[in-house]
Amino acid sequence: MEVEGSTKVAEEYAKDGSVDLRGNPVLRSKRGGWFACYFIVVYEAFERMAYHGISANLVLYLTRKLHQGTVASVNNVTNWVGTGYLMPVLGAFIADAYLGRYWTFIISAAIYFLGMCLMTMAVSLPSLTPPPCTDQAAGAKCTPASALQLDVFFTALYVVAFGSGGTKPNVSTIGADQFDDFDPTERSYKISFFNWWFFSTFLGSLFAHIILVFIQDNVGWSVGYGIPTVGLFISVLVFLAGTPFYRHKAPQGSPLTRMARVVVAAIRKRNVSLPMSATADLHELDPDEYAKRGRFRILPTDSLRFLNRAAVDVGPRTPWMLSTVTDVEETKQMLRLIPIWMAQLIPSSIDSQVNTLFVKQGTTLDRHIGRHFQIPPASLTTFVTVTMLVSIIFYDRYFVRIVRIWTKNPRGISLLTRIGTGFVLHIVTMLVASLTESRRLRAAREHGVVESGKEVPYTIFVLLPQFMLMGVADCFTLVGKVELFYSQAPESMKSLGTSYGSTTYGIGNFLSSALVSSVSSITKRHGRKGWILNNLNASHLDYYYAFLGLLSFFNLIFFIYVSKLYVYKAEVFYQDQVEASKEDGAGHVHRQEMDARKLHDGI
Repeated sequence: MEVEGSTKVAEEYAKDGSVDLRGNPVLRSKRGGWFACYFIVVYEAFERMAYHGISANLVLYLTRKLHQGTVASVNNVTNWVGTGYLMPVLGAFIADAYLGRYWTFIISAAIYFLGMCLMTMAVSLPSLTPPPCTDQAAGAKCTPASALQLDVFFTALYVVAFGSGGTKPNVSTIGADQFDDFDPTERSYKISFFNWWFFSTFLGSLFAHIILVFIQDNVGWSVGYGIPTVGLFISVLVFLAGTPFYRHKAPQGSPLTRMARVVVAAIRKRNVSLPMSATADLHELDPDEYAKRGRFRILPTDSLRFLNRAAVDVGPRTPWMLSTVTDVEETKQMLRLIPIWMAQLIPSSIDSQVNTLFVKQGTTLDRHIGRHFQIPPASLTTFVTVTMLVSIIFYDRYFVRIVRIWTKNPRGISLLTRIGTGFVLHIVTMLVASLTESRRLRAAREHGVVESGKEVPYTIFVLLPQFMLMGVADCFTLVGKVELFYSQAPESMKSLGTSYGSTTYGIGNFLSSALVSSVSSITKRHGRKGWILNNLNASHLDYYYAFLGLLSFFNLIFFIYVSKLYVYKAEVFYQDQVEASKEDGAGHVHRQEMDARKLHDGI
């Protein structure tokens, strides 16, 4: 009876090492589960509303209120978005190595809210904005924003980026931590959690692109930024209200540090002879040690053999001189993803056109629906989100079921094939955008509004195909990218694998800034007008979009090449083998070794 009671009590505790904020083990019945996740899902909906409330219309605020030109405003948007998507790497590192996810989130959320308050103040106080100008499209002189006004606005903007960098990678992981991977029922709930997580992000984004953008265009920027600021404050309060119910994971060190140690150790021992076989005796810990840490041991392989030197025990047994085989193999898995990661940069720069030049195009067209209502240009980005979600449903419900009859692949097509299909759609999107812009410029010439820069009597809905095509492309590229980096990352480096996806988008935005600046500068040489001007009616965005399509084509060739060389991570299952040694008589136990089978999932 006592043994049964002890077993029952032990089973009530989370088996994945979850603790409370004081480091004590937690009961599954008291903490975690769906009830704890409700607070996190609600937070995400409000937070995404706040973020997109800024990003959706930012290019127009910079143009209309701060009187920046097309190139400057577009680059400032992409630079800010790029920073926002690179900061999560720092946020994840601080959480994993030092503060833990909860406290990193709390501190970052406070910084985030401070930035939103500064943003609202910057757009509300008359002294922090230049005087308005009339008929800006016609080339009238507008008073430029002063250095103080720009400093206040961009300081607030980057405080938001810094704060969101700490919340973004940690809040979703906190949500996933509420389910015990060692409990089959809770593990199945984690999949449903991510479905609801993405649904909440969709709701927040949809509200921002429809309601907040309309308020900013028709009511005022003070109200349009004040609402998401209040929304973010409410979201943080909701998250804090769930604190007594959360499960937590103690910091276990950054995977970036483990990878750096492997590389440094291999370089320092570059002259050491490697064993003839990768299965030879290299430095490794007992499986029980990994079980205590919630990790799994990986057998050595012959790929990237140079790194195996890090596990050769020939000198001081310090972390920067000797790594375990598992650390070496995890590092290899992450390094093998780098060529695929590089192939994502151009497509990410293509995605950045949606909130910049696509929106700027909309300002030059007839936005009327009926006699009195005008659709905000940034609202068209809603069609990207809606089209992507509809495409995902069609993809999962019909496309996968039909295609896997022929491919015999559980996913229908491989992850790399899915991503490559999205890259093809990016090329089509840029060609369609180029043709649409060519028609718009022709209409501008026919109606004599080229030099004046006035509205072209052409409905804004001619831009719908390029927005919707981008949504379909994201169904393949964005979702495929997230799944690839997550599934191919080692179990203990899932957060780093996820950050691979965000960093491609961040660097892609910086790449977009470089492309816009370079193309604008080069095409103005020798007295030419240039492709990207403040007056879009006198510009040649059709040429620029065609140029992006050409870049996408060459990137597709590179992607196909590296995909052919990529070997998918082995699909693994774990098997407990308890065998008494016949030779040593010491009852040696062979515990929980990893058995690997190749996943037949080629491009």
